[in-house]
Order: sequence, then structure tokens, then C-alpha cells
Amino acid sequence: MKYPYIEIAGHKIGQGFPPFVIAEIGQAHEGSLGILHSYIDAIAQTGVDAVKFQMHIAEAESSEHEPFRVKFSLEDKLRFDYWKRMGFSLEQWKDIKLHCDNLGLEFMCSPFSNLAVDWLEEIGVNSYKIGSGEVNNFLILEKIARTGKPVILSSGMSSYKELEKTVLFLKERNVDFSILQCTTAYPTQPNQYGLNIIQELKNRYNVPIGFSDHSAKTETCIAATALGASILEFHVVFDRQIFGPDSKSSLTIAETKDLVTAVRNINQALINPINKNENTAFSELKQIFEKSLAVNKDLAKNHVLTFDDLESKKPKGFGIDASQFQNIIGKTLNKDVKKWDFLNETDLL
Repeated sequence: MKYPYIEIAGHKIGQGFPPFVIAEIGQAHEGSLGILHSYIDAIAQTGVDAVKFQMHIAEAESSEHEPFRVKFSLEDKLRFDYWKRMGFSLEQWKDIKLHCDNLGLEFMCSPFSNLAVDWLEEIGVNSYKIGSGEVNNFLILEKIARTGKPVILSSGMSSYKELEKTVLFLKERNVDFSILQCTTAYPTQPNQYGLNIIQELKNRYNVPIGFSDHSAKTETCIAATALGASILEFHVVFDRQIFGPDSKSSLTIAETKDLVTAVRNINQALINPINKNENTAFSELKQIFEKSLAVNKDLAKNHVLTFDDLESKKPKGFGIDASQFQNIIGKTLNKDVKKWDFLNETDLL
């Protein structure tokens, strides 16, 4: 069977390829370029494949009427004010991408307006990540489809009925895409992970399926990897006590490094299945660890062996295999044997 994959900047993403790991900075930079660039430097040491941002251009995506999702900010009167504080200029974004390029990190960014798509095209992105809130925004999806670049789609707030429309929309435009199982809850609790959805999405759409996590736990992406997720995405923060809407839903830098090691190891296990019928590699160890039959007391010639006469001792091959004990119960010794002697066929009548 041929499995589908998408390709982003030389990375083949899909079943049979290593998980594509995306660390999202999101809003963790708090509108500070210095903090943002510090995040890039730190994330580059964790082994992830990509670093992801969100491009917010306040006037193009929001208004003064937008309510706070979570009233977390004491310095921003309006959600609109927050988006303005989170924004950077086009030139600043170009420098951000250059920093990622120089460190070997794939620069990824979620646009939240058509203007942001224009900026990302000028910056030179290789793909687009669609946030959960934009899955049914066919205006921005049309804008992105016209770039001809692959799309990673978060399914967080969408029902299958809604997702079907978006999938059809992308297919009609010949867009290469993947879908991420995602639960829009911050932080996501174990009963909300939706790990079962990974296989459901695979069965429904036959495209690469991944997992976008907000649990602040390494175990979640590890489990998703074992279940066949081809993409892993999660938020990263220097410390979960830092101010911001996503801090408590993020992994730390140290946790990110541990997670990358874990999922790389699990991937190696998955692509190297063990044949339980083939155990010749253990022949030498079996000789050491398996055992031979012996007697546990002095026994005289013509003694009829019982279960209570027997012991098993290492190594294998010095007596009758311990697994064969039932075959020698009731047999008669043809000579005297000493306590702890191995028992062989030549000792029996």
C-alpha cells in the first residue's frame, strides 16, 4: 500500500518517515523581539525540526469588539490592544525568518488575515499552518490555496461535518495538506486528548495525520507518536509561570529536548519491528540463561524419579532440558547420583 505524504522544505512528512516536530513560540515572546530571538536560540538546541509563530496584524484580523478568550492581561484594555502589542513589522519578520534559517530551523507561521499571507509570501515561507479558528475561513484558505504551498490544518474546534467541507475545498484546489488532531482547551486534560481521533482521521482522509498538543505534558506527544502521528506540534515557554495566555499549556525548553529524544527513539522502534518467530540472535544467551535438570538429593540406583527429586540449574545443555521434566518422572535411575548432579538420558533405564 502506498502511504500519502507531504513535503516541506525537503522534509517528507507521513507514515514511514520520522515525525516532523514543531515547537510553537506563539505569543510567548510578549511582543518583545529580544525575547523572541532568545526563544529561537533556545529551541534550536532541542532537536526540533521547525519553530512556529503566529502573525497577528491587528487592524487586518481584529477589531475593538473582539472579547478576550481568557482575561489574562492587566496591561491590555482590549484584546485588540493585545494583538497590536504582539505584532511586528514586515522587516522584523524577515529578520526572524533569517535567524531561524541560520540555525537550521524551518520557519513556520500561522496567518490570521489575508494581509498576513501576503507578508509570509514576501518573507518566503514553505508551508502554511492553519489554526483551529481559521478552518472554516474559506477566504483565507482560498488565499493560501493560490500560493500552491502545502497546508497543515488544525482540527481543534471543527466537527467532522465542518472538516469535510474544508477537506473538499482543499482537494478541489489540489492543495497538499495534512490534518492535526487538536483539542482547543488550555491546558488540555487527559480526558480531552482525543488520541482516538488520530486513527479516525487516517481512515477518513488518507492524508498525513498529526497531533497538536496543549497539555503541557510530554506523555501526550509520546503517545501520539506511538499511535502513528506524523506531525507533532506543541507550545514552548521558558517557564510556565511566565505571563501569557498559553504559558500553562506549554512545555519548557528542557521538556522539549526530552520529548524530541523520546519520539525519535519511538520512531526507531516503529520502523524496526521485531519478528517474534525469529530468535536465533538469542542462541548464546539462551544457552546461559536456560537450565538443565538436576537432582536435589542423593539418590540410589533403581530409584524411581518423582517431581520432588528435581531441580533446574544453569546452564542449558549439561542435562536434560528443564522443559522436559514431565517425560522423566516415573523413570528409574540406572546408577547412584549425588545431590545437585545434572540428570542425563544415560542415567536412566
